[in-house]
Amino acid sequence: MNPVRVVLVDDQHLVRAGLGALLERAPDITVVGEAGDGSAGLDVVRAERPDIVLMDVRMPGTDGLEATRRILADPRLRDVRVVMLTTFDDDEYLFEAIRAGAAGFLLKDTAPDALREAVRIVAGGDALLSPAVTRRVLAAAARSPVADPARLAGLTERERDVLAQVGAGRSNAEIGAVLHLSPDTARTYVSRLLTKLDARDRSQLVVLAYESGLVRPGDS
Repeated sequence: MNPVRVVLVDDQHLVRAGLGALLERAPDITVVGEAGDGSAGLDVVRAERPDIVLMDVRMPGTDGLEATRRILADPRLRDVRVVMLTTFDDDEYLFEAIRAGAAGFLLKDTAPDALREAVRIVAGGDALLSPAVTRRVLAAAARSPVADPARLAGLTERERDVLAQVGAGRSNAEIGAVLHLSPDTARTYVSRLLTKLDARDRSQLVVLAYESGLVRPGDS
């Protein structure tokens, strides 16, 4: 298999150097570029077309949110997935980052093995939302205006049930256990939801579940 190609965007050189050194220890991951701000990061991403961008949220000039929006709005970069680098005091950015198209979040103090595994998970097509981060994202979603629930009008009852479970942060295996489905069937439903709702990934399904009022903070 080809290695997962990663671009690092962070305004702190030491952070980029540290992340790069940790990632390069894995034979299946390679860092193909880096940048110190969002604008330069966008240039590097366009040049390298990586699989994954690790993007700092807060940077001078073009911040991580705006850079993420620009990357994911570019049809030439459709296959690029952005993971935000964050700290627990960045709550106000979490919801907006997922709405912008981020595939998930990594805390800057993530353990080395967890960092490498997170890159593999996102490169494999899954969203990266730990339960702790999911709760914070959903709390932020609850404070935002609720979208028109008519967006879910085309879903079957079972699809709505699966979407609610995705919104609660459950994995395919957990969804299957709750709804008495096999994990493969749960995965098929999630794929169908992505298509029907024109969602980029699982993270955006979480937001849609809350914006539509299908799920509310505290639901489990």
